[in-house]
Amino acid sequence: MSKNIARKSILFACAAIVCAASAQARDLENPAEAFGHRANIQSIALSPSGERVVYLGPGPGEETRVYVADVGGGPSSIVTTTDGDPMEMDWCRFVNEERLVCEIYALVEDAHNIYPVSRLFAVDDDAGEPRTLGQRDNGFRNNRQFDGEIIDWLPGEDETVMMSRVYVPEAYRGDTRVVDRDEGLGVVRIDTRSGRTRRIEAPAWQSSRFLSDGRGNVRMKGTVSIRGATNMLDTDRHYYYRLADDNEWREFGTYNSLEDEGFYPLAVDHDLNAVYGLEELDGRDALYRISLDGSMTRELVFSHDTVDVSRLVRLGRQRRVIGVGYSDDYSRIEYFDPQLRALSTALRDALPGNPVVGFVDASDDEQRLLVRASSDTNPGRYYVFDRTSGALNEILLARPELEGVALSRVRPVRYPAADGTMIPGYLTLPPGSDGRGLPAIVMPHGGPEARDTWGFDWLAQFYAHQGYAVLQPNFRGSAGYGADWLATNGFQSWETAIGDVNDGARWLVSEGIANADQIAGVGWSYGGYAVLQSAVIEPGLFRAIVAIAPVTDLPALREDARAYANGRNVAEYLGSGPHLVAGSPARHAERVTAPVLLFHGDQDIDVAIGQSRRMNGRLRDAGRSSELVVFENLDHGLRDSAVRAQMLERSDAFLREALGL
Repeated sequence: MSKNIARKSILFACAAIVCAASAQARDLENPAEAFGHRANIQSIALSPSGERVVYLGPGPGEETRVYVADVGGGPSSIVTTTDGDPMEMDWCRFVNEERLVCEIYALVEDAHNIYPVSRLFAVDDDAGEPRTLGQRDNGFRNNRQFDGEIIDWLPGEDETVMMSRVYVPEAYRGDTRVVDRDEGLGVVRIDTRSGRTRRIEAPAWQSSRFLSDGRGNVRMKGTVSIRGATNMLDTDRHYYYRLADDNEWREFGTYNSLEDEGFYPLAVDHDLNAVYGLEELDGRDALYRISLDGSMTRELVFSHDTVDVSRLVRLGRQRRVIGVGYSDDYSRIEYFDPQLRALSTALRDALPGNPVVGFVDASDDEQRLLVRASSDTNPGRYYVFDRTSGALNEILLARPELEGVALSRVRPVRYPAADGTMIPGYLTLPPGSDGRGLPAIVMPHGGPEARDTWGFDWLAQFYAHQGYAVLQPNFRGSAGYGADWLATNGFQSWETAIGDVNDGARWLVSEGIANADQIAGVGWSYGGYAVLQSAVIEPGLFRAIVAIAPVTDLPALREDARAYANGRNVAEYLGSGPHLVAGSPARHAERVTAPVLLFHGDQDIDVAIGQSRRMNGRLRDAGRSSELVVFENLDHGLRDSAVRAQMLERSDAFLREALGL
């Protein structure tokens, strides 16, 4: 398909699932409720024929609903739901036209800790014949934490998938000597209707990961070891591979997850008999391809001069590799497939104002493509494109509550840090604003090894809608800009990271965007830590602090991690020395002068709620203004639309009072 043919062939249609609303801007009666509403599409996939779609959408509270619908028209029907107490739906995908495989997860609390569990199950699209896919539970073994994962959807093999499966041995079985001793991770083919399995790889406790070639052949495995007598996981992952016509495992290489050293395998390509993966080149993650024919021939597939490769782009149930993604100022995809490259360009031309156009899924013959188009002012629209007819059929909106609402443009910016380094970030201004003399929010991201990217962000858009300028800095310690930018990490190198955040506030004032006495810090997770620590080292720079699920005490964070298998890795990540106490805002609460508002879920396993309770208590003991809002039975992401709306409304009122608005 030439580029010109692709452009001429695209026609538009509107399915009955959703039709586009009027482009006329409308006002919101309750902005916090509209922006806080969870996205309507949390997971989405096409059926093998491309005639149907399954997607996850929010219900009331923590409820998540699984819907199926015909892409050509008609209403969506609910297959099943989870209420979040404790199970929460994570994703669903078609095995054939009528049967689905889904994953649910939950947070489970015992006498000592809160920990995650997940389960895989299959179900018909009318909720019939549910079947669990994990190891069968019984009274003679401890319950496993995870079932495993689907590693090959086996297109063409009706109702059968290949999964890596977690096994837990039986402790006893009464008077019988027949005891199941299987332990660790193995691989099976499983009939999702009958539950019958055929073992492909025997379970072993050292096995941590398996990769299939998309044609039912396990070609790579990863193993992990335990650190001496500590019972803690090591950071090295050892990888092995097989020749296409041999079952013998051969040495491939080692990847260190803590130092990000070595080749990290992502996907095996059957036709090329090679594996794609990430490895550093000149200090940045690049995409390589290594032959699995025994020669280990290495080829550089794609690298960028200034940013890391962020992901491999794959398509359909066969998970065909079609491109590579990265983000400089904008999110971009470099397509390897020339037809999809031309089609992507044609779709961007056909959908003006939506530069981020991606192929989410495909029918098994790839003649129907699930397409998502979005931008900074478009939270996302989903289409099905028929390559035979050229019809582009809109089916769903990511956030229908915001349809027709004037949203804010997002502008990539760079500002100077104290040492002259230019810090990248994104500036969101209120709709229609001239960008002068505004109340402002500096909103560092979580992680810290993450980064903000260009596009729609519900938090930034809400505050901009309420009249604030919002700066999202990708401070040093952020991921995506190479090893030198990542530094040690945002905790061990907190002085640099927090300095960059604070320099962003000063830049807003120097540019005339913000008033010096009307700047606040707002952050989630590490972002909450960053704005609290900023208030310690530069009291008064931020006139108000909103911290959502923040880290506040680094020694306590190290101690909390000891209860988990990766506790030693967390300890090494945080390091040891005086920076731990110096970089803990809860231990210097008396230096904070700005009023503080904290939000935290009491089931948070990423950052324990004790971190916020400690900060709130220390601030109050020091005579400072502080309030902690606890959300019961919620985890780090606060996956409840009503709770998010409450958080937005309360934080906006708090900021307005503190900033004198």
